[in-house]
Amino acid sequence: MSEFDTHEVFNQSPPFENVNLFACDPALMEALGREGAAWAADGLRELGAKLGSAETLDLARLANVNGPRLVNFDRGGRRIDEIEFHPSWHQLMSMLIEAGAHASPWDSARPGAQVARAAQYLLFGQLENGSQCPVTMTYASVPALRQAGPIADKWLPKILSRQYDPRSLPIEQKTGALVGMGMTEKQGGTDVRANTTRADPMEAGAARERFGAEGEGAWRIVGHKWFFSAPQSDAHLVLAQTGDEGSAGLSCFFVPRFLPDGSRNAIRVQRLKDKLGNRSNASSEVEFEGATGWLVGKVGRGIPTILEMGSHTRLDCVVGSAGIMRAALTHALHHARGRAAFGRKLAQQPLMQNVLADLALESEAATAFALRLARCFDEAGDSAQALLGRILTPAGKYWICKRGPGFGAEAMEVIGGNGYVEDGPLARLYREFPVNSIWEGSGNVMCLDVLRAFGKSPDTRDVLAAELALAGSGNAAFIVYSERLLADLAQPQDEYGARRLAERIVVAVQAALLLRHAPAFVADAFVRSRLAQDVGGAYGRLPDGVDCDAILARALAT
Repeated sequence: MSEFDTHEVFNQSPPFENVNLFACDPALMEALGREGAAWAADGLRELGAKLGSAETLDLARLANVNGPRLVNFDRGGRRIDEIEFHPSWHQLMSMLIEAGAHASPWDSARPGAQVARAAQYLLFGQLENGSQCPVTMTYASVPALRQAGPIADKWLPKILSRQYDPRSLPIEQKTGALVGMGMTEKQGGTDVRANTTRADPMEAGAARERFGAEGEGAWRIVGHKWFFSAPQSDAHLVLAQTGDEGSAGLSCFFVPRFLPDGSRNAIRVQRLKDKLGNRSNASSEVEFEGATGWLVGKVGRGIPTILEMGSHTRLDCVVGSAGIMRAALTHALHHARGRAAFGRKLAQQPLMQNVLADLALESEAATAFALRLARCFDEAGDSAQALLGRILTPAGKYWICKRGPGFGAEAMEVIGGNGYVEDGPLARLYREFPVNSIWEGSGNVMCLDVLRAFGKSPDTRDVLAAELALAGSGNAAFIVYSERLLADLAQPQDEYGARRLAERIVVAVQAALLLRHAPAFVADAFVRSRLAQDVGGAYGRLPDGVDCDAILARALAT
């Protein structure tokens, strides 16, 4: 050692990389099979190895260090409103699109296609979350666009394509397409009925003269959007007011970047949002200066039309949050297994085991819930499954997403100072959690939607009761908890307690799934820590007698 070597680096865990993200996750593999998509296991195993490689993980880092850049004008002064991305972003997007994360349930008649796609999406959620945003919106746009006649005929083959095509060109010249959405305005936020953007029918002769047959049904849109997701997308679904003064209603419009005559649509990107997280992805503010759009659905029925899209984006919020949880857990547990303090590995110390096992229970329960919810989408033709999905989508979007930031903070604390700095992934993962709570309806909106679901159908409580009953009568604490929940649901519910109600529904369903399918040491610990006592605001509060060694061995199988 030279006289200037001040220390030797030791007792540092190696990076969590070159790990098969699917093969190391028994809970995900088991959920995939029982929810009807065992046929997808081989493909997911291959994907898990690719996503867990050091090379792929570094793409996520690069895409976030080198965020998107808005270019409003070309060098000749022409308005172009282009978004420039680092090559790593395009590589990540190619992986998602080629894997079919945006399309696979729509072009497959195979049972379990939504479950298989959810498992795939959960794996991608452990890698990089900004690139998931445009993929989610494209995936969710398909049910809405199927109502759109000529638009569907022209656009769906490109939307369902497995080729990622980032070029800024008219749709006829592209091999694949992405779809975004624009709903939020400055004055309204969640209250989209307060939107002021207006759409008026174009004069039929002028529209035909400019666009030929495709001018049929064109509308002129004037207004703004305060959040316009993924402005680089080839088209957006946009809400705008229609009708006479005093009788206006929101309608949904398909607004492409390029018009049928090859010109750019009058969508002016004012700036990109400087966001807390999701920094690899472009979010923007735009003005519509007489933009052209085509009606999707019926005039004045924009909210029901867009909600068809919203139910699928909310599913992805649940699945995506479960994926980020899984990533934060694996990095923390891997670190604790390799790092020693006070003479023992961190993962062998009782209090740290309590924290890590508590995180592992939360992650496994989120995974089980996410794939069970995806099966509701697979089996939406069954009225009971559709109704169960109607309850669990907003409830899960509230509770699973709400558990994320605290989960990320605790995982970061396991790693300590090295978790708090930007050199590793924990800071980025922590910043990604809040967007899934905020986007596509905040927590309060979701809980109010849960109340609406129970208020609209007398069968809703019975469907939930049937799902909980599948867990049997072997666990007394679960029986007491579920009976109290169902008794409360038999009474009128008020808005004040809606958050607590949504939480109880999700925790009960999670417990039922674990009691049915997980090892007893997982299910018992979950019930004792979530049902027999208050969940609380911190992790690491597991009661005595929990088999932490077994939980942690299952949590990260290597």
